[in-house]
Amino acid sequence: MADVRTVSATELMERHRGLLRGDGTELALVDAREPTEFTQRHLLYAANLPLSHVGLEVAARIPRRSAPVVVCDAGGGEAAAVALELTVLGYTDTTVLDGGIDAWAAAGGELYSGINVPSKLFGELVEAHFGTPHVSSTELAGWLAEGRDLAVVDSRTRREFNRMSIPTGRSCPGGELVRRVGDLIGEGTTVVVNCAGRTRSIMGAQSLRSAGLERVVALKDGTMGWELAGLQLEHGRDEQVPEPDAEGREQALVAAAAVAERCGVRTIDRAQLDGWLADVTRTTYFMDVRTPEEFAAGHLPEATGAPGGQLVQATDEYLVTRGARVVLADHDGIGATMSASWLIQMGWDAWVLEPGWLASAGGQDLVAGGNDAAEAALRSRQPPLPYDPEDAEVARAAMQGYLDWEIALPDQYARDDLVEFRFC
Repeated sequence: MADVRTVSATELMERHRGLLRGDGTELALVDAREPTEFTQRHLLYAANLPLSHVGLEVAARIPRRSAPVVVCDAGGGEAAAVALELTVLGYTDTTVLDGGIDAWAAAGGELYSGINVPSKLFGELVEAHFGTPHVSSTELAGWLAEGRDLAVVDSRTRREFNRMSIPTGRSCPGGELVRRVGDLIGEGTTVVVNCAGRTRSIMGAQSLRSAGLERVVALKDGTMGWELAGLQLEHGRDEQVPEPDAEGREQALVAAAAVAERCGVRTIDRAQLDGWLADVTRTTYFMDVRTPEEFAAGHLPEATGAPGGQLVQATDEYLVTRGARVVLADHDGIGATMSASWLIQMGWDAWVLEPGWLASAGGQDLVAGGNDAAEAALRSRQPPLPYDPEDAEVARAAMQGYLDWEIALPDQYARDDLVEFRFC
């Protein structure tokens, strides 16, 4: 273990500040502990990567092997083991946080609990900044009983929707909302966006509002809030919001273009992407944000499947190297633009691959199949959200605790001078 280089907490803090200043550096921060320990307390931008997952995941999560990597733990020795494994795999700039996360806290740094914290914190700040309106579960139940003109859309994955859903809801993962929802609504329709808790409801609703739809609200606290209100969820449904017709797609393109103009979303062509991917001096993540089914049917071999809403929801899982470039692709640029707009506001250098790449590839450059192994490994590391253990009272307490935790994240943000978001 003597070969492992170390970095002090104060030096790591200064490197964080350099990232905020946009000094052109990169940093991949890895927490080497097991998930149950990681979720109790960790650095905000740390990505959980225990030793048992390094071989399967690191190439996709930290693609440039010369990128600076700092590994941390809580004094149990896991960081040194992961750092040595990374060195064996060819990573050339790997160090360990001296004193671990306790040294970080002693130097005045914040420690956070939970999973996907950067994205969940951002969602809470989005709601506060934009004033994203919401409706409570009891209010929505009343609206449904009245027969009000509603479109309830669930911004989670199809798998999550199938497990539990709000009555009358339809599945529309967050990255697809702006493309598809326009065809659902008439002049008096109110769109209600829900997820399991808070973040994807807020982000989905605000995406639609930023794209020009006004009668859009988030379901406060999602399916958890529905259960806590004593209301019954439905199970086993698979109703989806369909692809838009030509008019709906054209409206979505116009809306996405307006968002791109406002947030500074830029496009690149295939040649420029190839050049960036070949650049050994800077990391470029290339993410295909189409649905898992579309990705599996055919994608560019360099791409990682990262459905748009899930990418924004879990940046710490997909985008480990801060300071990297991020290029997003889909077939018409709508979902890629919306996802890029949020990543830019989170501080990422995000771009969109010019639409038309799928047709120009002509099928010859595409490969089929998903990234099921990596996704399964990612899911296995995340503790399940507090849905339905056998004891109903324990479940209710866990759900309320989860919601209270997320709502409290902005209080930590206010104390943390190493975090900055820029809204557009």
